[in-house]
This record gives sequence, structure tokens and C-alpha cells, in this order.
Amino acid sequence: MSKKRIYSPKLRLAHLLVLIISVSQFLACSNFERKNYKEGKTVLANKAMVVSAHPEATRVGVEVLERGGNAIDAMVAVHFALAVVYPSAGNIGGGGFMIYRPVEGEVSSLDFREKAPLSAYEEMYQDENGEIIDGLSLAGPMASGVPGSVDGMIQAHKRYGSISLEELIDPAYKLAKEGFPITERQAKNYNSYKPLFIKHNRDSTHIPLVRLDREWKEGDLLVQEDLAETLKRIQENGRDGFYKGETAELLVAEMKAGNGIISLEDLEKYEAKWRAPIVGDYRGIKVFSMGPPSSGGIALMQLLKMSAHFPLGDLGFHQAETIHLMTEMERRVYADRAKHLGDSDFWDVPKDDLLDEAYLESRVKEIDTAHATDSEAVLAMNFDHQESEETTHYSIVDTNGNAVSVTTTINSGYGSKVFVTGAGFLMNNEMDDFSSKPGVPNVYGLLGGEANAIQPEKRMLSAMTPTILEKDGKLMMVVGTPGGSTIITSVYQTILNVVDHSMDMTEAISSGRIHHQWKPNFIFPEKNAIDEATKSILEGLGHEIKERGNIGRVDAILVNAEGFLEGAGDPRGDDWAAGF
Repeated sequence: MSKKRIYSPKLRLAHLLVLIISVSQFLACSNFERKNYKEGKTVLANKAMVVSAHPEATRVGVEVLERGGNAIDAMVAVHFALAVVYPSAGNIGGGGFMIYRPVEGEVSSLDFREKAPLSAYEEMYQDENGEIIDGLSLAGPMASGVPGSVDGMIQAHKRYGSISLEELIDPAYKLAKEGFPITERQAKNYNSYKPLFIKHNRDSTHIPLVRLDREWKEGDLLVQEDLAETLKRIQENGRDGFYKGETAELLVAEMKAGNGIISLEDLEKYEAKWRAPIVGDYRGIKVFSMGPPSSGGIALMQLLKMSAHFPLGDLGFHQAETIHLMTEMERRVYADRAKHLGDSDFWDVPKDDLLDEAYLESRVKEIDTAHATDSEAVLAMNFDHQESEETTHYSIVDTNGNAVSVTTTINSGYGSKVFVTGAGFLMNNEMDDFSSKPGVPNVYGLLGGEANAIQPEKRMLSAMTPTILEKDGKLMMVVGTPGGSTIITSVYQTILNVVDHSMDMTEAISSGRIHHQWKPNFIFPEKNAIDEATKSILEGLGHEIKERGNIGRVDAILVNAEGFLEGAGDPRGDDWAAGF
């Protein structure tokens, strides 16, 4: 099949700007010591690569790889570093998912998603009339699920790590203890969230991201002494340094001071779970992604399997027909997601049926190439069943070719907005990712039902989609993104951009993105992602279009045709790639 590369002048300009930004941001990062590795928004390397949401976390990961650590060692170091330098989403008070592809052996996936506390119940966010209490699942102690990040990192390290946990956490400890200069984007963010932090915390003098004397400025040093002591306890005591002892007691005290329900028993009982990944094929490329309680892997594979029925490369990038077909597939996949996906430990997820070729072909046949479908007419598969955009993702390849893809979150930006007093870290607001009431959308407009209803110790449904691709048995791509409900479609488009539209990694993640999620019934393009002529054609087909801001921040690595690793940090954020 021939491939048409159809780029607008705006896209070509955007690609050039990424390269300019790479140089300027590198020069701006004065806290970096010049190393043997290359750094920037786009990096080519022949041995190893790390791409994450913050330059300091990327630096930490690459230095671990330079010392001979493997991909999992670097993952642990990056994760704890992000908890310090990227508090809007990096975390020890949240959870996430990992896909790991070793050079030899089976691909594995780890679920360290948060869980509902033992005292949780289905109607906990409803009033006496059964109506949702506005904001209760979004902010404050009651919004938090039991954190899984620390146990997830320790379990992965126990199975695959080669460097001591103490050594891997030490860079994060030093960043918290000694401080690091914040970026311009972070300064604006901390200042804008100041009223919410003060509203939802007991003592404003102990909120590390709040300056009471003046506003934050770019380059200000952020020191987090309480967080440093929490990290030191994990260094010295491993899992017990978080789920037992002083940290656990501080966390539970914070819950009791508000209306939170996480107990010491909840913390002690938490356990990350190894699960079978979702595995599929797209145009001869093998795809590994995350299974339930993430909806990402199943939804992504549904989209790719349906896409294989259409010559998307020939139709062209962001052409009206391509966007129309993608939208029609997405509305059907998100309808299935709403009814059938949840924690497979509590709900019989019909994975095989949802990925069945005959079923997906029947969905393809429903698509009218000349007219948009009304979402009200799209039903989920009938069997005889807004997560935060401040999630974060990182991709790593080590010198041996082992690859890891990790997406982690505390849900909304800065989670529940509650810092654990004396421990210095933010708690998640992941309880909003449950269906607080069937048919009522969450903060991201996502619908759910019985499959994702609140139950004690159940894991809430996620859209996180950490993914690894291989071609001819060799590593091809490591990819993932934050973005709540847009995560699935962002990963999907990144894969299409490379496979169908022949883009390199930088082009693939810099290109404008488009999202549809069944309900609400709009195509959501990023501003300027599609031109007016294309909008007119789509509207003529019956689509409603509503422009929005940035969608996702993809951090990805591509093994290019010459065998080099191309690491690309999304230009939409402070994301940074480094390799050697």
C-alpha cells in the first residue's frame, strides 16, 4: 500500500519549532551538568533512552542507565523523581500501570492502580435523594483511593531490578531535600492552584507548593523537606516505609482530620498485581498494552483492528474522510468501554468477545462513510455490560534493549489537592474514576455503569494505555501519554501517524490531535489541528466540532529504520528526552 504524507504548512512549521525549542530549553536548563548523553525535545541515540515529563526526572533515569542499571532500575528512579519534580501528576500517593518487554522472555504487565477503601460503598457520593454531591469525589480526603505506586515500584524492582532500592530512590531524596529550580510552566501552575491548596488543607504553612510571601517565579528553588523524610523511610524500610509505620500513620491521620476513609488496614492490605497484557496485531506489527482495570489496551486494540479495514494511509493524514472514519470507530469503542469494562477481579470483562474479529467487522459495517452516526443510536455490545489530564507517562529503553512503558497518575491535576501533613505528598482523587452513579459522567465526561460501580477493594476503571510495539520480533516503539479520556485516542493516533502516515516520532507526537469519546457527541480537535475546509466537510457529514486546548503529552521512543533510538518529548509540556 502506498503511503501519502500530507502535511499542512502549519505542521511543517510546528516540526521546525520543536527543534528550535529543544535547543532553547536545553540552554535554559542551567542546572544540568554537561554529560555524554544528548538532551532535548528530540534525541537520537544508539544505546539507551529515557523520555519523561520533566528534565530532572529524565536526567535521573539516564544516569541510572549510564551506571549499568536496567530499564526497571531507571523506571524506579524516574518514578520517585517525578514524585518530587512533577507533583501535579508524578506521585507516591497515586497509582498506575506498567508494560515491560525484556529482550528475552515474556512481556509482562503490572497493575498498581489504586483501590477503593474497605469502607467504600456504591452510594457514597450520593445524597439522601440519590443525587451526586457535587465535588465530593474530586477534592478533599474522601476523594482518595488506597495508593499503589510505592508497592508497584517495589514489586517491579523485586522481580527485575539490579541496583539497590536505596540507591535508586536517592536522587529523588536529594531533589526533595536540596530543592530544584522550577520551570515557568510550573510557577504559573502553582500560583493558579494556590487558592485550592489553601481551601483543602489544614495548615497553609505546611503546603510545599504554596508561597505565602509572594508568587512563584521561574527558577525558584522548590524544597520539600517532609517529602524527603518520607522518601528516606522508603529507602530504609522498603514497602513498610510507606504502608506501615510513621508514613502510614500520617496518611491515616490526614484522612481522619477530614472525611477520608482510608485506614491502616487498607494500606497494609494493598498489593499490586501482575496481569496478562493485551496482545494484538496491526498491519503486521505486534502490539502489547494494558488490560483491565485499564480500558486502554482493549479499546486501543479495538480501534486498531477496526482501522485495519480501511486504507488510512492512502486517505491521508487529517483528511476529512480519515477523521470521519476514526470518529465513527471511536464512538463505538467508547460505548463498549462504558458498559463492559471494569476491574476484572470484580466484573466478568468480556475481553475475547470485545476483540473478536467477527464482532469488530460487524461494527465496521455499521459505519456510513457518507454520514455521521448519532451517538444516541450507538449501543454497546449486547451480551446474553473525566480521568485527569494530569496523568504522566514515561518511556525507557536500556542498553540491552529492554523496554518499559509506564503511565501513572493521581487523577486530576494535584489529585485531591490534599497534602499529607508531615509527609509532604499529595493524595489522589481516583475515586472519581468509579461510576458514582450509573449514567452520570465523571469529571472528564466519561460514562460508566455497573461494571465500574464502587465496591470495597475494587480498582477503578482507567484509560491509561502504556504500550509497546514490536516488528519482526524486534522492539519498534514505546509509547504512552496522560490525558484522561483522551489517552486512548492519543496513543491510537500516534501509532497511526507512524504506521499509516510514515511519520518519525517527533512528527507523530507534534501533530495536532483529535478526540471523540461517544458522549458528548462532539469531535474535539486541538486548536488549529484541522483547517476550515476540513471542518466544513465534516460538518456536512453531520459531525459537530468543538475545538479545545492541548490533548495529551505523548512521551515516546521509536527505533528508526537505521536502528537508532528516536526519543521525543511532547512540545505541549516540559517533557524531555535524553539518551546516549
